[in-house]
Amino acid sequence: MRPSPSELDLAPASTHETSWLRRYRYDLIGGAVVTALVLAAFVVPHLHLGWLSPVVHQPPGEYRILAGTAPLLGSWMPHASPATPCAVIVAVAVVVWGPTVARRMHWPGLVATAWLTALAWTMALTLIDGWKNGFVDRMVGSFNYLADVHHVHGIHAFFQHYASHIPSPRAGSWDIESSAHPPLGLLTFVLLHRVGLSGPAWASLFVVVVGTSAAAAVLITVRALSGEHVARRVAPFVALAPAAVWIGVSADAYYAGVAAWALTLLALAAAGTARHSMVLALASGVLFGWTVYLSYGLILMAIPAAAILFSTRNYRPLVPAVLGALAVASLITALGFWWFTGLAQLRHRYLSTIAMDRPFAYWVWGDLAALLCAVGLPAAVGLRRAFDGVRLRARSGINVLLVSMVAAVALADLSTMSKAETERIWLPFAVWLVAAPALLPRRSHRYSLAVQAVGALIINSLLHTTW
Repeated sequence: MRPSPSELDLAPASTHETSWLRRYRYDLIGGAVVTALVLAAFVVPHLHLGWLSPVVHQPPGEYRILAGTAPLLGSWMPHASPATPCAVIVAVAVVVWGPTVARRMHWPGLVATAWLTALAWTMALTLIDGWKNGFVDRMVGSFNYLADVHHVHGIHAFFQHYASHIPSPRAGSWDIESSAHPPLGLLTFVLLHRVGLSGPAWASLFVVVVGTSAAAAVLITVRALSGEHVARRVAPFVALAPAAVWIGVSADAYYAGVAAWALTLLALAAAGTARHSMVLALASGVLFGWTVYLSYGLILMAIPAAAILFSTRNYRPLVPAVLGALAVASLITALGFWWFTGLAQLRHRYLSTIAMDRPFAYWVWGDLAALLCAVGLPAAVGLRRAFDGVRLRARSGINVLLVSMVAAVALADLSTMSKAETERIWLPFAVWLVAAPALLPRRSHRYSLAVQAVGALIINSLLHTTW
């Protein structure tokens, strides 16, 4: 007997509902847990709980310093500007047409379009705060490299005495940004100044252009490791990354761009899809070496580098890459800067100053909440699928790469050297983690892009973010 029309309408619907809930229950649970974590990170600092105990040397009742808008660093300042509708237009365009364009556009054009879209998105968000407050002033004055540019007179002396200027504030000490990093960050802005690109506007433009280029680097890498089909799914997400809030404008965006291209060159060399693979591996090593002398914490990029070699099962690029990195390290050491001395000086300065007033009991998970703000809820849900792919031995390079980025973040988190500000400090990892929503079902991609964009707009419009 054939079922009645009413039975046909009801039975499949019930089956579909049960099947949908069963299929996506872990995604839903993961999304709920991540949302709860972020909300808790914003609420807990205001509860004055016992484990946020008063600092011994502070007056009674005064609690440890967290951050102005913990877990993010900034100040509450709801605002809008003529750039706000521009940011909305970019977001809507990517949400509506991004997945379709990514499927159909010629590959070189797609890579360029992703980079340009990321640049437009970043600039639109940045200019919501205004040209001066949002773009120029982020790279001027104290707490940034430009405060120390005029203190550098000779390159050799600069390297020789760099570590001696790191210890805690005293006459002749570097400002916070310079003292917290190896010398190549400051040297970059010194060189920009000397070739005529001086001033905060040029510095900001340099940082944003290099930082947004990570979008292109991620696409090229994913294509080399997992194929063009997967890379095309990734394209809209890296173009509309919530991390753009901090790429414009933070020097960490510069580090993220350099580190991203180091991994890209290694992936091309290991995948064997490009000519002169060993030359690419050597160039990758040089960029890795440069990266490590931009930020101490980016020594952890060795983990995703190893993941690339593992996923391709090709370890031949390892030797030229190591040689390239050692060449950079040897040159800088010969000029007078010993990386480990700089790290020891920084650790002493950091742990004896602001780190004392930021409780690890909060920041060990508050840091992760800050990173989630930079990568978005869909990325967090997508990462669960990346772990499933590795657990099920799905030899997809993107799964291995994303899991390796999470491992690097976990080590950085447990180091106690990243209490707060991880929304910008971990940008070199965030620009890769935003690719994770590509692992979600294709039908959810536009919704995921909308969630990314709305989250970034809310943060950028409610907060005046620092750095």
